[in-house]
Amino acid sequence: MSEAAVIRRIQAAVRKRTKADEAKREATEQLRASCREAREAGVSITRIAQEAGLSRQGVYDLLGERPSS
Repeated sequence: MSEAAVIRRIQAAVRKRTKADEAKREATEQLRASCREAREAGVSITRIAQEAGLSRQGVYDLLGERPSS
């Protein structure tokens, strides 16, 4: 494979990775907003974690909250 072809493949991979990173950021923001709405509606952290496929600590981290004692 020529150098030019390899460089094009690298550039294509970079573009794909950039799009994937942006999609992940957007999905994380959507998840954060939904979790906040759930908290405001009185849904427990445990239930949010179950539905989101996260640990309870993961939900607290996502929301920027500290676990209650």
